[in-house]
Amino acid sequence: MRFLSISLFAALALAAQTHTQDEAAIRTLVSKYVDAREQIDAQAVAALFTADADQLVSSGEWRRGRDEVVRGTMASSQAAAGKRTITVETIRFITADVALADGRYEIAGTAGAAARKMWTTLLVSRTAQGWRIAAIRNMLPAPPAR
Repeated sequence: MRFLSISLFAALALAAQTHTQDEAAIRTLVSKYVDAREQIDAQAVAALFTADADQLVSSGEWRRGRDEVVRGTMASSQAAAGKRTITVETIRFITADVALADGRYEIAGTAGAAARKMWTTLLVSRTAQGWRIAAIRNMLPAPPAR
């Protein structure tokens, strides 16, 4: 019985450590995504996505497949000036290898323009190369319905 208790405790401790490491890796993935966008580095952005990734942006444009995601991301980074930030607020594991990362997405205004404040959800999956972005959903908050 004592051996079973020790084994169970060790397994739980290992699972908690792995969970913490995965959360850190996902936060790093999101940070690398923002950095690659800011640097307008198509190759770096592409390396962060799965081949079948998609992105639904706040304008309603739906980019399907890594190549289209990268092309659209580069175009919008070049067209919309302002520093981008994503502040991950929650990470929820759907399975051990799939998670949702939700956060505040902001594009700082330039030349007196107001900052653009949105929400983003990234669906991430564990691959042989590590955590990768499988999907992004960007949302503009809407006023409450009356």
